[in-house]
Amino acid sequence: MAQHVVPNVMSVVIVRATVALGFAILTEAGLSFFGLGAQPDPSWGGMLNNGRESSRRASSLATLPGLCIMLTVLAFTLFGDGLRDALDPRRKR
Repeated sequence: MAQHVVPNVMSVVIVRATVALGFAILTEAGLSFFGLGAQPDPSWGGMLNNGRESSRRASSLATLPGLCIMLTVLAFTLFGDGLRDALDPRRKR
């Protein structure tokens, strides 16, 4: 079983884990944006909420945390996709 099933399942598990990690980041940022996240700790969602209040004066206060969230989720997704391609046993043939 370890020889045949595990190598074929690993690509699915890796992609699923990296997508779940991106979803967790988005969920935490969303909860922090609404004030339901960890209060004393800084988070990108809290920074977005603070930047929203002063977006007319300095738009970068809302833009930069949003870009950081987007780039982090994209990086984890692309990393998982690349890792899946590298470890795919059907591709090595």
